[in-house]
Amino acid sequence: MNSESLLASVGINIGLAMVILFLFSILKKQPSNAAIYYPRPLSERHPITFPPFSLRRFIPSFSWISRAFRVTEDEILQTNGLDALIVIRLFKFGINFFTVCSSVGLLILLPINFGGQPASSDSYRSMDSCTISNIKTGSNMLWVHFMCLWFISLYGLHLLYREYSEILVKRIQQVRNLRHRPDQFTTLVREIPVCGEHQARGCCVDHFFSKYHPYSYHSYKMLYDGKNIEDLSKQARYVHEKVQGLRKKCEGKKHGKESDECRDDLLKITGLEEKLEELCRKIRQLQSEDMLKGKELPVAFVTFKSRWGAAMAAQTQQHTNPLLWITEMAPEPSDVSWKNLSIQYKILPVYKIGVILAATLLTIFFAVPVTAVQGIAKFEKLKKWFPPAMAIEFIPGLSSVVTGYLPSAVLKGFIYIVPFAMLGMAKLGGSISKSKEEIKACNMVFYFLLGNVFFLSLISGSLLDEIGEYVSHPKNFPSHLAALVSSQADFFMTYILTEGLSGFSLEVLQPGLLIWDFIKSRTYCRGKEKDLYLYSLQYFRIIPIVSLSILIGIVYAVIAPLLLPFLIVYFFLGYAVYINQIQDVYETVYDTCGTFWPFIHHYIIVAIILMQITMIGLFGLKSKPAASVSTIPLLLLTIMFNEYCKIRFLPAFRSHSIQNAVENDEFDEKSSEVEHSFDKAIEEYLQPCLVPVSFTQSDSSLYQPLITSW
Repeated sequence: MNSESLLASVGINIGLAMVILFLFSILKKQPSNAAIYYPRPLSERHPITFPPFSLRRFIPSFSWISRAFRVTEDEILQTNGLDALIVIRLFKFGINFFTVCSSVGLLILLPINFGGQPASSDSYRSMDSCTISNIKTGSNMLWVHFMCLWFISLYGLHLLYREYSEILVKRIQQVRNLRHRPDQFTTLVREIPVCGEHQARGCCVDHFFSKYHPYSYHSYKMLYDGKNIEDLSKQARYVHEKVQGLRKKCEGKKHGKESDECRDDLLKITGLEEKLEELCRKIRQLQSEDMLKGKELPVAFVTFKSRWGAAMAAQTQQHTNPLLWITEMAPEPSDVSWKNLSIQYKILPVYKIGVILAATLLTIFFAVPVTAVQGIAKFEKLKKWFPPAMAIEFIPGLSSVVTGYLPSAVLKGFIYIVPFAMLGMAKLGGSISKSKEEIKACNMVFYFLLGNVFFLSLISGSLLDEIGEYVSHPKNFPSHLAALVSSQADFFMTYILTEGLSGFSLEVLQPGLLIWDFIKSRTYCRGKEKDLYLYSLQYFRIIPIVSLSILIGIVYAVIAPLLLPFLIVYFFLGYAVYINQIQDVYETVYDTCGTFWPFIHHYIIVAIILMQITMIGLFGLKSKPAASVSTIPLLLLTIMFNEYCKIRFLPAFRSHSIQNAVENDEFDEKSSEVEHSFDKAIEEYLQPCLVPVSFTQSDSSLYQPLITSW
């Protein structure tokens, strides 16, 4: 990629970002877009004030950015939970880490790289003179890179340790603040045997826990196979929607010729209401205790009188046969994945293996578009192997756009669907909660991006280079191998620009929802109240993509420091965008109290280790074996640090300690709140198919009265 292509990518990304952000700042002020840009406060009945209809409403402003930087961590923690705060702290980690790395890279490494040796006249890689590949083989200046590698690695480990410590403290505090949540008193029990005397599982649960947990056991709730009820409920909802549609249609008709049509509609409504009543009667009959007895699943939620009792039951083996009476802490009610609870525990490994195979196949098939993207990026080499591609050069400026902006934009388009595909696979893996599904999806997406976007981009892009170099100068093949990683620095710079400037700008604009809302409001939803476009925060998409950007920055921190300032802009913009999205757009469905952080820590450790391994290889290829050998202790230190963090912090994120459970119980005893906490806990775990049927229509608008003008 030449300098013109790189500048074209920078210009296009900055221009698109400015246009999109200007457009967003205008559309955000329009009351008609409140359902898109303010669904969270509107769902919570918070009033939204818009400026009056005037020129001011159509003037772009960036006040939302300054507001985002005024939001404190305590406000995010209180209103959105610790999981949302961890996403914000991930961006803050990137800002803190790469600000220091940029200072080291720009002030120390960049001048050394640039003055290493004269740039080759036939070099087409615009960043070569700014990377470690410009340093002469065997130069003592490589020891400066060695020292910077140690400093960056140790600083990264220091930040990780500090983050782990602080988030652990916040997790303990959050568990105490949420100590009245039912999941702290509830244990999920699976593989419940059938009682030989009563031929039922429910009485077996009561007998078992009354005998082995006599002082802490309180009550239980069995789960049932409710597929028939769910099918009838879907039919009832469909009939109810049809009735409501016919009623609105009839109300809108006037006297005259349309009166006959209205009579026909009233007759249809009467018939549909009778059908709806019959469906509701069948549902209530299936929900009765007598009908449910024969549909018990070997799964139950068991509630205890104390957090200590629930923690002890969840973290101990209940039976000599480890495949019976399997216990774990229950997820909070809004986090339960009800469908997966019906899967037999014994066959869960089959589901997990199937998910792994599906994710692996997707990763393999995705290699085709990534290789094609690299073919576009390496246009100069592509012309030698595919001469018709030279036709692009006849249009002035087109080759710069094609080689500079197009590869990263195409790659961004391809990987957009990957997180959603991985989440769909994770849902088939048998996890008991939505949060565990998202964590699995995070892992699959991260390793997918690491394999395809990072490694495959290196291999495919460098392969095109090496084929040409090997054909023209076969004796110099080893010397060219040292530039493999640095040769892709320009591509990853354009990737960061596209992912950050264009990606975050589109995230805040929500163009898909804007188009969908425009179509709905002018077709079948014309004149109807707008539904709020309220969705949960997509951890499975945000965390791995941002972690990949951190990985790219860490790997290239010593190799190509010119990339680091772009990452600072990336994290600042991402921070502002997701503060806005968390405050106004996304809802908090569940809060795992920071369970996502150990996985983020792991991703960053992988990045630091990958940087060190890369530098060991580069020092060796640059004829500095002493520097390579001296980097090995740093690699071992990083691995030892990671193992220490697993011992020191990870257990506290996997389960609640008995100490904290007892302290929270004692705190409630002093305030006389213990009985109130556990007494109603089991009622929160009401299976969706057992919810009483109700088809009442709200007479008031959900959000329209909350929208006002100055």
